[in-house]
Amino acid sequence: MPDNNKRPKGSFPEGDDFDRFVRRRHRVGKTWHGLFFAATLVGILALAALLTDVINDTFGYVAIQSNLPETTLVTDYNKERMLNAPRTLASEDDQLLAQNIGARPTAIGFFGYRFYQNNAESLTLLSLDGVQPDEQTVESGEYLLARPLFVYTSNAIIAEKNQVAAFLYYYLDHVSAQIRDIGYFPVSQDALTQAQDAWAEATGLTGGTVENLYPVTGEVQSVGSSTVAPVTQAMADGFSQAEGKNVTLTVNSIGTDAGIRAFCLDRQGDILDASRAMNAINIDACAVKGRQPLQLHIANDGIPIVVSAENDFLTGVTTDQLKKIFTTAENWSDVDPSWPDKPILHFIPSGDSGTLDFFVANVFGTTLEEQDPADLIAMLSANVSSGRLRALEADTPLADREKEDLITLIRDEVVKPQGVGSWSLFESIFNRKEIAAEVAAIPGAELKFYSWLNWNFLTSPQSSDPYKAGINVAIWGSLWITIIAFLFAVPIGVGAAIYLQEYSTGKSRFDQIVETNINNLAGVPSIIYGMLGLAVFVRILAPITSGAIFGYGDPATTNGRTILSGGLTLGVLILPLVIINAREAIRAVPQALREASFGLGATRWQTTWNHVLPNAIPGILTGVILAVSRAFGETAPLIVVGVATFIVVTPDSPFSKFTSMTAQIYQWTSRPQAEFKHLAAAGIIALLILLLALNAGAILLRNRYARREY
Repeated sequence: MPDNNKRPKGSFPEGDDFDRFVRRRHRVGKTWHGLFFAATLVGILALAALLTDVINDTFGYVAIQSNLPETTLVTDYNKERMLNAPRTLASEDDQLLAQNIGARPTAIGFFGYRFYQNNAESLTLLSLDGVQPDEQTVESGEYLLARPLFVYTSNAIIAEKNQVAAFLYYYLDHVSAQIRDIGYFPVSQDALTQAQDAWAEATGLTGGTVENLYPVTGEVQSVGSSTVAPVTQAMADGFSQAEGKNVTLTVNSIGTDAGIRAFCLDRQGDILDASRAMNAINIDACAVKGRQPLQLHIANDGIPIVVSAENDFLTGVTTDQLKKIFTTAENWSDVDPSWPDKPILHFIPSGDSGTLDFFVANVFGTTLEEQDPADLIAMLSANVSSGRLRALEADTPLADREKEDLITLIRDEVVKPQGVGSWSLFESIFNRKEIAAEVAAIPGAELKFYSWLNWNFLTSPQSSDPYKAGINVAIWGSLWITIIAFLFAVPIGVGAAIYLQEYSTGKSRFDQIVETNINNLAGVPSIIYGMLGLAVFVRILAPITSGAIFGYGDPATTNGRTILSGGLTLGVLILPLVIINAREAIRAVPQALREASFGLGATRWQTTWNHVLPNAIPGILTGVILAVSRAFGETAPLIVVGVATFIVVTPDSPFSKFTSMTAQIYQWTSRPQAEFKHLAAAGIIALLILLLALNAGAILLRNRYARREY
């Protein structure tokens, strides 16, 4: 037989020819198998790359800078309420506060724990929510007004400056013995040991080898918290008097946040005093500047609530009672009817005191969600102009608004947060330290991990502010036009398929023209359908599609660029697909089923309705799902028809102006700001989720009809 495997017609290879024939067929089969597998793999990889890119832009860090930070707004408001409450004395002199409270049976106040210790005979320490401050409750955080105190340095500073290492060793070795006299609580032995171990690991020294550091000379500078400063100063005084330690120590009390910026960004100071732990963003900002923070927990603080020892009715208060006592209540009976009807005398730290700031933050909270509606109204009224306030009241009285609405108003009118930077997910993961350092240099900026796909995004209309923009109007627009396309295309398409398959012979000139056009229309670019929709539905049929003929809107201003035009355009687009797929599903029904029905005397329509269609429904629904999915994802025809590029009104009828999810995503991608690219990515995920949900529902419906009985 010739080498090219050509054989006479009807012959079959034998012997070696058969073996070669089989091997050749195997090679061809394996080749096609490999090509199909490669094509599938390429498709999967392309889809994975697309999803990865979309997810990368949907999540990541954002930097938010506010006109008036929410925490500052809430804290300052509640501080003013306390300072302006009737019969209130505010002073920086804690001893003066303690003496005044002790001398007045109806007085109440708070200050540093040290001054309670010094005046314990004339004062009564109150429990707060059933908990009194002591070493255990403060260490565990069970006491509401408890906070840990820290000092920070870095391994590089310790390695470079022996005087810093020696001072911190002295600090950790002596702080617990002196901390009560300073006015704070000592840390647990475990916490102290952990701090000492961290020091030993950083220096490579132990208690037995620490003498290798001495003698030490030079300067040590601390910056940071005014709360921790007295502790550091006391340790500095003791260290300076010790033999072999000719060191000049400077304590700069500038506040924790300012100290973090100075220590990390400006590389000032050798030690950072902090009344709160550094967060991950602070640590990353330090690390970028070459100062990996070394945290040392040195003490705890617990602010006491006290009354006079002559007070015979009060042993404890709740947080809610404490709020009333220091703000709205004038007499004790206003808080609790069982208490005496006598005026409340308040003695509190002054407005510049960090103790007052800490008290306000922990008792009243620092977020708008933690405030009562009446307080939210007061905040809004105090921070907007009288004209703007009248406009808001005219729209809806503030007293009648929901709490969520008030919070939104305050954020829009007062806080006014603005995005000053955004980063993708991969940038946020791999460049976290650089991002933190960049944001730390922006005054008042806050860095937080942000999901652009959130509830506000799904429920809000479009906005020029990317942090307020949403896709809600576009979702409703897409659903409207898809439903109209479905209602138009499916009945007509299935009806046409029934006629062409069950009634048409396919031999008449009309039938041939119809079939040819249907097959050709299935391959027409969607932009052509958009031009058809513009000419027919938007212009020629404008009185109908605009609703003017039904009395909807003003005929002089309405036009055909409505949901109805968009839906009908997409309906025409998917009509050939519905016809072709429905016809294939009907053709797949066994001919024997029809013949059996005819044999029993059924008419053609009875056969089609009772036997053919029930068995073809799963296949028809499959085609409908594919067609509707295409309609849901179309953009070009809608742009030609006249989809709105900016609309904030949710469509409520087929004659409404509209936008769609795909058009909205396209519009966002054309914007130059990076934030709108993140919105587009979030919109793509929302589109995929909604499309999958609709398809899942349709598939469940199809499977319900998939049981066939022949």
